[in-house]
Amino acid sequence: MLLAVDAGNTNMVFALVEGREIRARWRIATDPRRTADEYAVWLNQLLQLEGLERGAVDAVIIGTVVPRALHNLQVLAQKYFAVEALVAGQGAMAWPISLDVDEPHSVGADRVLNILAAHDSHPGDLIIVDFGTATTFDLADYTGAYKGGIIAPGINLSLDALVTAAAKLPRIAIEAPATSSVIGRNTVDQMQIGIFWGYVAMIEGLVGRMKAEVGRPTKVIATGGLAVLFEQQTDIFDAIEPDLTIQGLALLRLRTHI
Repeated sequence: MLLAVDAGNTNMVFALVEGREIRARWRIATDPRRTADEYAVWLNQLLQLEGLERGAVDAVIIGTVVPRALHNLQVLAQKYFAVEALVAGQGAMAWPISLDVDEPHSVGADRVLNILAAHDSHPGDLIIVDFGTATTFDLADYTGAYKGGIIAPGINLSLDALVTAAAKLPRIAIEAPATSSVIGRNTVDQMQIGIFWGYVAMIEGLVGRMKAEVGRPTKVIATGGLAVLFEQQTDIFDAIEPDLTIQGLALLRLRTHI
C-alpha cells in the first residue's frame, strides 16, 4: 500500500492509497520542525484505528512545496517504513508532462500533480482552481502540458489581512452569507459579503478571462479544502475533486512502475 504525502504551506495530507483508491486520509498542520518520530507516533495511532499495521505500507511518495519539511518526511519513510521515499518531480519521479512556462523549476509540485490527475480524468483543455493557502488557477492544454496560470491570495489570507489591518473589525467565519443580498446591514454581514461574494467574483472573473484567452471549450476543475464552500454559489465549476493532489501522487507512482 502507498503512503502519499501532500505537504502544503498550511496543512499536510497523508493518505493510504491502494492502486487508485484512497483508503484513508488524515490532515495535520504543517510544521517544518516536526520530527520523523513525531510523525510516526501520530501515524501509528491512525493506522491502528484503520485496523492496519505499519508493515502494510510498502512505498512512500511525497509532494511538497515546503522544502524544509522534506528531510524529516524522508527520515520517516526510512526509519519507520523501511523504504526510500519517492519525491514528486525528482529523480525517477520526474514530471511526465511538459511545463511550458518561463521558469518550469519554480512551479509548485502540487500544481503539477493537480494537472496530472485532472488530465487523466478529463480530456481537453482544463483550468484547475486550487483553494489552498494561495488560490491558484492553472491551465493545461489538451495534451496535458502546463501552460501557465495565476496565483492569488487565499481566502483565509485575505481575511487575515483585513482583520489584522483594521483594528475594529472582528474575526468572522468564512461561510456563505445568510441571504443573497450584497448590501449588508451590519459590520459582520458586510464583511461576509465582501469576503465571500468578492471571492466568487474574483474566481468567475479570472476564469472567464482565462477561457477567453484560450479560445476553446475549457473545463474548470476545483480542488482544495475550501472548494466545496463555493460549489453551490457559482456554476463556474464542471467538477469538484477535493483529492486531486493525492490522486496525482498515486498516478505518478503508478506511471513510473516503482
